[in-house]
Amino acid sequence: MTDDPRLVDPEYDRHGGFPNFERADPGPGFARFLTAMRRAQDLAVSAAPDSETWEKAAEHVEALVELLDPFEAAEGVGPANRVPELPGAGSLLMAPYRVTKFDAEAVELTVQFSRFHVGGNYAVHGGVLPLMFDSVFGMVIHATGRPISRTGFLHVDYRKVTPIDTTLTVRGWVREAQGRKSFVNAEMRDPEGNLLAEANGLMIRLLPGQP
Repeated sequence: MTDDPRLVDPEYDRHGGFPNFERADPGPGFARFLTAMRRAQDLAVSAAPDSETWEKAAEHVEALVELLDPFEAAEGVGPANRVPELPGAGSLLMAPYRVTKFDAEAVELTVQFSRFHVGGNYAVHGGVLPLMFDSVFGMVIHATGRPISRTGFLHVDYRKVTPIDTTLTVRGWVREAQGRKSFVNAEMRDPEGNLLAEANGLMIRLLPGQP
């Protein structure tokens, strides 16, 4: 492994036009916004008000869209996914995770899924877990100093039902590296250490010009 992927790949910053993400400092209002939006997501899939309340809710959401629409920016410009001190790095796409370990040995984080992520019977939807694991794989690539890579494949084995409203731990690591290929593993456990799901995948370093 290397601390500087540019020593391995001089084209590191130019593959497919990937933005060079830098830490953002949008101010405390963004954290408040994310907290409210996460709760709004939960309520959007769980609330059951009367028709009049839905009309009022729609008006508020439409007003929010009107407020933010003039500020839509390109990838890597808005603060989403660029504020590492916030849950999910400030991205609503991801469940609110917090990284607890980030080095060449492994990436570890805690995550708590909510009502928004339910697939049925108050369990996390099975399709949500590959998204989480894929994100962890990307973190692992950066933590180990590997150059920019895309997911070649991702396989998930579901061992137990994944609960909501519970702090879970996720760990990911590189099992083996072969040239452009990084074979990665990850696992998710509950507070008692029970294995909920595990994943393995292939991350492939991009060639110059590949998107």
